[in-house]
Amino acid sequence: MLQIADYGDCSFDQGRPEEVPNQIQAHIETILNTDTAVLSLGGDHFLTLPILRAHVKKYGPVSLLHFDAHTDTWEDEAGRIDHGTMFFHAVKEGLVIPEESVQVGIRTTNDEPLGFNIFHADWIHKHGVEKLIDNIKNILEDHKTYLTFDIDCVDPAFAPGTGTPVCGGLSSAQVLQILRGLRGMNLIGMYLVEVSPPYDHAEITSLLAASIAYDFIALYAARHKLGEKF
Repeated sequence: MLQIADYGDCSFDQGRPEEVPNQIQAHIETILNTDTAVLSLGGDHFLTLPILRAHVKKYGPVSLLHFDAHTDTWEDEAGRIDHGTMFFHAVKEGLVIPEESVQVGIRTTNDEPLGFNIFHADWIHKHGVEKLIDNIKNILEDHKTYLTFDIDCVDPAFAPGTGTPVCGGLSSAQVLQILRGLRGMNLIGMYLVEVSPPYDHAEITSLLAASIAYDFIALYAARHKLGEKF
């Protein structure tokens, strides 16, 4: 059985945005230092970068399992806070091992994939969820894996409440099937982002996000409490 606590929000000074990444990293480090896993629920996907820094400080470089409509690996200058470039920085900083990482549901183009294994939404629609699950397992193997999920991975028909929707995405059923098919993965941390209630309709995006977060916790428990592996 898992013991779960709501640790609350990360406080920061809105008048000093340049300090926010370090404040987030310190916040996550405080939790990780108690040997507790962290499921973060956030807005801007950039926040994964300082959270990754905190996890790598404890675990060393990790594999990334990234669900998104966008690769978020566009080239950027150092120090910029941007939700489309944080995984460019993560690779350049040595936080993630791209050849042992997977991006799922991508529906935009990027000329430089930085070595990530990318499964576009079109590929998943053509080959099916079961083949995707097999590929993810073969790539991640037993590597320590950080799971980050941008809700815009899901088609806006199922998750309209987000800031950068892209048509042609995965359905809610496909996403849940994928996650449940990864039972046993060596999950060290999780993050769900980009849910925007003002853009939502009948709270369907929030409902899906809550279901995904629940499955994240179940995935963590399957490995760390039940001792299951692939």
